[in-house]
Order: sequence, then structure tokens, then C-alpha cells
Amino acid sequence: MGIANEEAIKQFQSLMEEVDESLKNTFKNMHQGYPTETLVRFLKARDWNVAKAHKMLVDCLQWRIQNEIDQILAKPIIPIDLYRAVRDSQLVGLSGYSKEGLPVIALGVGLSTFDKASVHYYVQSHIQMNEYRDRVVLPSATKKQGRHIGACLKVLDMTGLKLSALNQIKLLSVISTIDDLNYPEKTDTYYVVNAPYVFSACWKVVKPLVQERTRRKIQVLQGCGRDELLKIMDYGSLPHFCRREGSGSSRHCGNENTDNCFSLDHAFHQQLYGYIKQQASLMESVSPIRQGSVHVNIPEPDPEDAMITKTIETELHKLENQNGLSNSLNGLKVGYD
Repeated sequence: MGIANEEAIKQFQSLMEEVDESLKNTFKNMHQGYPTETLVRFLKARDWNVAKAHKMLVDCLQWRIQNEIDQILAKPIIPIDLYRAVRDSQLVGLSGYSKEGLPVIALGVGLSTFDKASVHYYVQSHIQMNEYRDRVVLPSATKKQGRHIGACLKVLDMTGLKLSALNQIKLLSVISTIDDLNYPEKTDTYYVVNAPYVFSACWKVVKPLVQERTRRKIQVLQGCGRDELLKIMDYGSLPHFCRREGSGSSRHCGNENTDNCFSLDHAFHQQLYGYIKQQASLMESVSPIRQGSVHVNIPEPDPEDAMITKTIETELHKLENQNGLSNSLNGLKVGYD
């Protein structure tokens, strides 16, 4: 790390000493004993501009307080049938760890339908996954490796990605805005697998708009990516959709749902849901568990992200018209309210 960067960290540290006690408390919950590394994440996200990184972090801490993010892991989505429906339509899970000890998070981008619950439940579930990753998964990986593990790898399965992805762009934009502004630099590399033509066409126009720092992290692999991924992780940590050519994100891939890291029956989701229920029961003496989703304020998207979303929409509309599918998506309104 250069002298200029070290100086930026020192400046940032002294600015953080001036913030309110309430912000300092939520910051502790965020950094999990690694405050300097957390400051570095925000500095990287703002190209080492201390003033911008400071504003970003203070905004993030205020968002955490206003939306009670520190308590979100004590707010289970109930009843369990509703949570199962969320898991079946928001395909995400932890499939294992890389050889370097980084958690491997799998996402079924193409087959996630986000149509079994309100937007608020999907946002709540996504934030719970982030918080569990940061407060439980990464600290235990750090302990196991004997060195700080502060990021994960993501494997994005594009199987089933269709033009109807337009329906999900708004929700995916909301989730990506939350991640960009409040959980920056938490992903080391994004591996894209099983990419159909629709993805390739969109990626071609979006790639030049993506910041170089992010672009360097995205690797589009051939087919299901198995051979490339086996260089960095063992077979047991491969997401189920990478285990053989053409396997895809089928919800019934493998013999049982226990093989499928998207399923609520998978060990990771059992641990996560069990943890949330346990935290809720500890807090129940203070306030009873309520049904209903947590309503989280959605931060305004970065103008650059909004432009990328618009470009994807435009490209999908072009493809849709080329394929003579315009009628099927007539009247569909996508964008920010």
C-alpha cells in the first residue's frame, strides 16, 4: 500500500473519531473487529477520495440506524412456507469455500422469478444474507484461515435467462443499489456461467459502462465453468449447476434438495434460518415476533448504475423486437417510481 493510501486511511480514521456514538456502535457491528479493512473498502469504492468515502460510510451508517439493520437478523420471514417460497424464487446460497478460504456464493440469476412474495420480503431476505455473511460466515472463515477473510466469490448462473428478465430489472436494481452503497467491495470475483445469447448481447453493450475496477472482477466462463472453477475450489464446493455440462439451476438438480444450495433444505439455509429464529427468540422477551415484511428505505441509485439499468432495458427491448416478442411485454413499465 502506497504512502498516499496510508495517509488517506489515517485521515479517514480521524474523521470517523468525530461521528456520533450511535454511528460508532453500528460501525462496530459492521467491521467485526476489522475497522481499518472496512475503511479501505469504502476508500476503494470511491477511488481513494477521503471526503467521498467518508460521506458514503456516514450515509451507510445512518441507513443502518434508520432501518434497524443491526436487528434484521432477529426478524425471521414467517410463516416458514412463505420463507420457502422466497427461497424457491430468489435463488441464492453458499455452496462452499475456495481453496483460499473465501466463501462461494451461488446465484441462479436466470431462473429467479421473484414472484412469490412482495418486493419487501426479497429485499429483507437479501439484506439478511449480507448481514449473516458479514457477521457469521466471514468471521468464522477468518478464524479458520488465521487471516482476515473479508470478501467472497460469486458464481452467477444465467441458465434460463430470457427477455422476460425485464420484469425483474427493477428489483435487481434495488438490490444492487443497496449492495453498492452499503456493502462495497465484498465480492472478490464474479464468475458468470451458462450464459445464453441474451446475456452476451447485454454484456457487450454494458461492459464499456462498468467501472474498470468492477469490470476486472467479472469473468464470463465457458459452459458451466466447471473446469475453470475447479482450479480455485474443490468439487464439493462447486455450485450444483456447475457440476456437469448443461446441468443448469434446475431446482431438482442432484438427487435431493440437500445438494442444491438454493433450497431451504440445504445445510446453509437451515443454519441461516435457525440463526435468525434463535436471535428472534432472544429478543422476544423485549418484543414479540411479528408477521409481515421489514420495510427498508431504498437508497437513490448511483447515476452510473441507473444508466447501466437503462442500457440493459434498451438492449432487451431491441432483442425483444428482433424476436417479434413485442406483444408479450406490451405495457410493461420498468424503472424507478
